[in-house]
Amino acid sequence: MARPFFAKFETPKEISDAAYEALRQAKQTGKVRKGTNETTKAVERGVAKLVIIAEDVEPPEVVAHLPIICDERSVPYVFVPTRANMGPALGIDVGSASACIVEAGDSQPLIDQVVSAVAKLKSSA
Repeated sequence: MARPFFAKFETPKEISDAAYEALRQAKQTGKVRKGTNETTKAVERGVAKLVIIAEDVEPPEVVAHLPIICDERSVPYVFVPTRANMGPALGIDVGSASACIVEAGDSQPLIDQVVSAVAKLKSSA
């Protein structure tokens, strides 16, 4: 499958795995928002620490605005290959097109790792 038009950079597997794990840890010990509407609101309110966006969303316009508003608000974001893996990380039975971490909890070291890796990817893209 070709990379969607809104994905500005390619995320290596180890970074996307770290993002899933950060989401899982933040769900248990911090606070997360799931779904595109809640994620958009968290970014606009300035409370999102890390936004995770799935690449396999149909139609892609559902999440295409997220990288733009994240850049405007200086919120780090990462692309993950599939929304099906986001559901279990969030503790829900269905996939999620996007999610964000609002309070890190025990996932702060993972978030820092993902943010620095994504910053390097974005600067080289």
